[in-house]
Amino acid sequence: MPPRASRLRITVIGASGRMGRAVIRSAAEFPELAIVAAVVSPMSEALGRDAGLLAGVPESGLSVTADLQDALAGSDVAVDFSSAGALPAHIQACRQAQRALLVGTTGHRAEAEAVLAAAAEEIPLLVAANTSLGVAVLTELVRAAAAALPPQFDIEIIEAHHRTKQDAPSGTALALGQVAGQARRRPNGVEGARSRSAGARREGEIGFASVRAGDLVGEHTVLFAGEGERLSLSHQATDRAVFARGALRAAAWLSLQPAGRYSMSDIVSIKS
Repeated sequence: MPPRASRLRITVIGASGRMGRAVIRSAAEFPELAIVAAVVSPMSEALGRDAGLLAGVPESGLSVTADLQDALAGSDVAVDFSSAGALPAHIQACRQAQRALLVGTTGHRAEAEAVLAAAAEEIPLLVAANTSLGVAVLTELVRAAAAALPPQFDIEIIEAHHRTKQDAPSGTALALGQVAGQARRRPNGVEGARSRSAGARREGEIGFASVRAGDLVGEHTVLFAGEGERLSLSHQATDRAVFARGALRAAAWLSLQPAGRYSMSDIVSIKS
C-alpha cells in the first residue's frame, strides 16, 4: 500500500446515491480525513457537478467524475456505495491501484464473491451490508444468542426499509441470519433465504419478513422464540448519517490494516 498523506484521502464511489451523498455530508465531522474524489457512472446526470452541492452542503470545489482510475491514484481508500452490477469492476480497479476498499453495496451477484476473495489477498477489503456501529454490535449479540440458546428456539428476522428499496430480505437481515446459522453450526447459513409470505415454518428454518414503506431508514429485529419465552434483539436507524459516519470510521480503520477481508465486527469488540 502507498504511504498515507497527513489526512486520510477518500474516494466515494456512487457519490450521487443516497449513501454516497450522506458520506460526503458527514465528512465535515472528521477533520482527520478528506473526500478527494466523488465518482459516478459515465451515464450519470451528476457528472461535472460540485460534490458538495450535490450532497446538500456548501460548495466543495470538487467536481463529480466518472474516471475511477484517476480518482484512486490520488486517494488512500475507496468507499463504494454504488450498485451490485458495477461492483466487480470497482473491485478490480482498487486491486489494480492497490487501494483499500470498503464495500457497502448490497445485493451482490454470485460472481462478485470470487472477485472479492481474490482482491482480499492483495488489498485491505471490508465488506459490510450495514456500516452502523450499532448493527455491528447487534451482529455479535445475535451470534452469542444463537450459540447459547437451544435449537428449540425459532429464529425470525424482521426488517423494514423505505418504499423504494429493491432487495428483500435486506443485506443486513441476510447477514444477521448468516451469523445465526453459523452459530448453530449450519454449514450453509441461510443459503437460499427468502421472505415467507405464507405457510408454517420448516424445522430449523431461519425465517425472514420484510416491510417496505414510507421513508423508513432501516430497522432490524432478530426474534428468538421458545416455549413460553422470547428474546428480541433490535436496532433502529432514524438517520442515514449513522451509516455514513460508520463507513468513514471503518474506512479510517481499514486504511491501517494489512491485506485481507474484514467486517464491521472486526472494529467492535464484545467481551464475554
